[in-house]
Amino acid sequence: MADKIVTRFAPSPTGFMHIGGVRTAIFAWLWAKKHNGTFILRLEDTDKEREVKGTTEHIMESLKWLGIEWDQGPDIGGPYAPYKQSERLELYKKYAEELIAKGFAYPDPYTKEELDEFRKQAEENKKPFLYRNHRPEQFGAWDGTQALRFKTPEIKSYHWNDIVRGDLSAGEEALDDFILIKSDGYPTYNFAHIIDDLQMGVTHIMRADEFIASTPKFLSLYQALGITPPVFVTLPPILAEGGNKKLSKRDGAKDILEYRNEGYLPEAMMNFLALLGWNPGTEQEIFTREELIKAFDIERIQISGAQVNLEKLDWINKEHLKKLPKEEVKKKIFEELPENYRNEKIIPIIIERISKWSDVRDMVGKGELDMLFKAPEFPKEKLKYKDVPLEKIFENLKNAEEALKKIDGNNFTTPNVKEALMKSAEILPTRGELLHPVRFALSGLDQSPDPFTIAEILGKDETISRIHKAIE
Repeated sequence: MADKIVTRFAPSPTGFMHIGGVRTAIFAWLWAKKHNGTFILRLEDTDKEREVKGTTEHIMESLKWLGIEWDQGPDIGGPYAPYKQSERLELYKKYAEELIAKGFAYPDPYTKEELDEFRKQAEENKKPFLYRNHRPEQFGAWDGTQALRFKTPEIKSYHWNDIVRGDLSAGEEALDDFILIKSDGYPTYNFAHIIDDLQMGVTHIMRADEFIASTPKFLSLYQALGITPPVFVTLPPILAEGGNKKLSKRDGAKDILEYRNEGYLPEAMMNFLALLGWNPGTEQEIFTREELIKAFDIERIQISGAQVNLEKLDWINKEHLKKLPKEEVKKKIFEELPENYRNEKIIPIIIERISKWSDVRDMVGKGELDMLFKAPEFPKEKLKYKDVPLEKIFENLKNAEEALKKIDGNNFTTPNVKEALMKSAEILPTRGELLHPVRFALSGLDQSPDPFTIAEILGKDETISRIHKAIE
């Protein structure tokens, strides 16, 4: 392994950050941090037609929300600045001229119409279109206004190793004379990323599986430049729920910051994404950032696709919520509540029933907290429990009322309420014939927290008042 690990995340500012791109950033960042290496943020902004205004800032905001900081990048600079490809055009031109001098690059002499005709002929002959089959024998000097193509030095099969996929190979048909620099002066991805990685000393490339097919072309260019290729680490695809196809925008792939707006914690989001395609080799599933850095190993990245499971995300987020200081939990919950609902006593009920902060909003919107501030209205049949006659139900409620009256108002706590009600319930055939009507009398809901917790929040007077109202 190299003495200094250098990884990079090099997105194109052409749209929002979804979880596929973010996971690539996380894996690259974890590997660099594990080895006290360097993590670089680089922007591949040479496709000006597709560039979306504000995306650069959005990318940085997304990474910073997750706690990913870069050692070099467009905003902080570094020894290989600038870190935007559109500002590095002279560097690409220098290497392009080096390839021309070696006889490994030439200006494309064909028009678009001529190329379309070549493709049409290949299709009619039922053969793949290869530009190298139409490579001119003689060509003039490159003046920068024409596309510059790579002249593949040697048509051969390639074999290479990928940390995840193992030994891979491709035949001669994978090689072709691809464009290095377009007629507009901007380099293609195939050329620019290789030059940037070389200049910045990148040792490990985390990449999607879609780049495997292009690897022979990259290897041919590495060879022409006399470059030792970096370590390839191909990440497994992220699959939509159901596992039948890759997650895409059409399948609900969301902007990563939408998860922030829904109330997920950044630590939980990183935890969840790190486990999409990587296995720590232990039973541990909940990780802090520091624990992820310590445990992460590219040798344990899986080959098969990783399926998004939002229920798993909710569970992971809930586990991280449990680790937060009480004051922070209170602050975040109160931010989601109407002012008249901000009662500390309801926090245990809320935290038990949510997996993310936006769930508090949902509880308010659905009226699930109204029962704590307003006596419920419901038909008496709702108090019925199984086949127990209503006369018996009302008798049980009277016994519950009397038991609760005996508790001192200053000690009307969940444990004391539970003890009093359970004593009344133990003499009955089933506890439910007392606990169910008490819970419904207090909440008016088919699903609610237990009656003991509700009673403490309501206080002695309101609790007894609601039970009495149900009896009447």
